[in-house]
Amino acid sequence: MTTTPANPAAAFYAGSRVVQGLGFALRALHSMAPALSTRAALRLFFTPLPWKFAMRRAVPAPWATQAWAFEGTQLIAYRRSDVSPGAPVVLLVHGWAGSGLQMRAIGDALAHAGMDPVLLDFPAHGRSGGWRSTLPQFARAIYAAVSRLGPLHGVVAHSLGALAALHSAAQGLPVGHLVLVAPSPPPRLFLNWFASSFGLAPVVSERMAARIEVVEGTPLQQFEPDWLGERIQQPTLVVHDQGDRVAPHAASQRLVQALANAALHTTSGLSHTRVLGDPAVAVSVLRHLLPSEH
Repeated sequence: MTTTPANPAAAFYAGSRVVQGLGFALRALHSMAPALSTRAALRLFFTPLPWKFAMRRAVPAPWATQAWAFEGTQLIAYRRSDVSPGAPVVLLVHGWAGSGLQMRAIGDALAHAGMDPVLLDFPAHGRSGGWRSTLPQFARAIYAAVSRLGPLHGVVAHSLGALAALHSAAQGLPVGHLVLVAPSPPPRLFLNWFASSFGLAPVVSERMAARIEVVEGTPLQQFEPDWLGERIQQPTLVVHDQGDRVAPHAASQRLVQALANAALHTTSGLSHTRVLGDPAVAVSVLRHLLPSEH
């Protein structure tokens, strides 16, 4: 059985030599100018790596793009042209350094079942504008999508997008059902892992967290399972692979315990991203989202 590393952030960033070089520079900067090193660490933390160009994929028919204005730039969404008018709308969102088209296998399954799936590229991801983004901005992008789409039958969200979807639902997002695939651990914990993966002192992650709360105006406590669990009543399916090396399976176990109406579907051998293309996972998601008349 695959075990989760002590620091999942190290697994996430280990593949980039550029990031490792930046980590060396951050440590050197911290020894000379701690405040400046905190700002530099935040810029790195807010920059999706690999860059969005690496995640861009051809848009296959019958999917087509739509552009929506958002916070001085634009969001790109993908919607099928063969969906019947009035079909239940399901928003599908990706995780950090991902793209909306990663969710296409699940989206196609939903469309074949008579629903209207909409795939969204978050800011600084895929074809959307921008180069840096944050978790609170992910949540605002979900609200922006709802302003265009109207109340949602469901949201299917992966990794960091799952935390954004949870936070949006806790704040009153009009959505009937939630599906969380490989949800990320709370951001304060990941900040600790991020700093540790580059050999930075714990005080750096503490300063980063404080700065995020000031700039974004959102307490990071609002992304913790206990805070979310008190505010979410929607039927929720959590899908997570037990060998996930980026987002520990234990985070989903804790999340399901905190939520009032949640079930955990554990997979094996699918990792953090392959779970999105697994046919059995698509069937599980479909069963959770099927309208009652089906």
